[in-house]
Amino acid sequence: MKPLNLLLSPLWLLLLGLIPIELLASGGEAATVAIDLTATSYGIIAIIVFVAAYVLVIGEEQLHLRKSKPMIVGAGIIWILVALAYQSVDQGDQVRAFLNHNLLEYVELFLFLLAAMTFINTMDERNVFSALRGFLVSKGFSLYTIFWVTGILAFVISPVADNLTTALLMAAVVVAVAGGKSAILASEEKTKFVALACINIVVAANAGGAFSPFGDITTLMVWQKGLVQFDEFLVLFLPSIVNWIIPALIMSFFVPKGNPDPVTEDVAVKRGGFFVIALFMFTILMAVMFHNTLHLPPMLGMMTGLGLLKFFGYYLKITGENAASVSNDTHTVGRWDIFSQLERAEWDTLMFFYGVILCVGGLGALGYLGLVSGFMYGDLGATNANILVGILSAIIDNIPVMFAVLSMNPDMSLGQWLLVTLTAGVGGSLLSVGSAAGVALMGQARGIYTFFAHLKWTWAIALGYAASIWVHLLITPV
Repeated sequence: MKPLNLLLSPLWLLLLGLIPIELLASGGEAATVAIDLTATSYGIIAIIVFVAAYVLVIGEEQLHLRKSKPMIVGAGIIWILVALAYQSVDQGDQVRAFLNHNLLEYVELFLFLLAAMTFINTMDERNVFSALRGFLVSKGFSLYTIFWVTGILAFVISPVADNLTTALLMAAVVVAVAGGKSAILASEEKTKFVALACINIVVAANAGGAFSPFGDITTLMVWQKGLVQFDEFLVLFLPSIVNWIIPALIMSFFVPKGNPDPVTEDVAVKRGGFFVIALFMFTILMAVMFHNTLHLPPMLGMMTGLGLLKFFGYYLKITGENAASVSNDTHTVGRWDIFSQLERAEWDTLMFFYGVILCVGGLGALGYLGLVSGFMYGDLGATNANILVGILSAIIDNIPVMFAVLSMNPDMSLGQWLLVTLTAGVGGSLLSVGSAAGVALMGQARGIYTFFAHLKWTWAIALGYAASIWVHLLITPV
């Protein structure tokens, strides 16, 4: 250990000793009840700050402003207002407990996603996804076959690899098969095919992620909260298929006929690639067992798996593995290092989650979530409210909407929690900007898969959305 670390270690122990033991034992979840401060100037300013921050998030593509920036600043301002509001009613000592509760929510989500993203990045570096893409584009499938193959694979892969990664992979296949962006834009038929295929991929990836805690952030949040057990999400498998298959069948009649130009892309999986896949599966199993058997946070299992991946990285290093490591969008050749994969995590997304959770948590401390919960789950009823959540997730974003619902914690049956998990997961497919997969593909197939190209088929996606809800209500008591 370095001398500086030896010096700081007792200091950290001293600092920990200054933290109240009750706070450490409870994880910061003190028994606090939000005070209704929505009518105060602090509450009104806080909601204005949140709306302004989210307007900047929505305009990310036009402003070229990373979505995490306004949300992080907004979170800081909102919590200043929360502190001032509670001090004005002589309840300032409650603010720390509210903040600690929200920080704990974020830390569990952050560590889980950081481990998962590192595994995905490592598989990407080992050419696992490139090899799959190369296999598909070299098979000489027709456009119609590619439409269905990429849709099926998006639905199958997204429950494990998350909907964003899956959508990007499948869209890369579609663009490669069609001959690249310049060839696509030069042909009306290819433009139509790529647009339809991208819509199909977005819907399939979001639907596939809805029945697995590893497929979508909202599903993960519900699982980590302990409201739905891992195996109970499988009830959503049939509604998820219906959600995708109905618009896919409708759009398939409009896919151009014919075969694309032959493409040869032979990519081999690098040494250890298949072992990383197996280790990722084992890590998922650990996360499930930690949660279901030991009643520990799933992120503990994911972080343990990340530690094992680091050991494997050490093995690759000492056995002389050389690879291109990626850092800040530049490529440098050197000895393989697991931290280069850690650096490639979606840090903007992870910081955005921090901003969202802290913003929504601050509004909850001011009493806004109590008002919204009373209207939605009291006046509208649970079923109507949960259907509305899916529609809102297409307009705003499913993550803040779902976190708000979890913070409200309405008294609902298992069937209703599964319903809101389904609607929040697949509702974003209604618009191209309603999910991370849609936004990412608009960038990957810029000028081809657009907001209006997706909007043209929103009616078909809405049919799938309605049918999936009907199937869920048919097979699951609510």
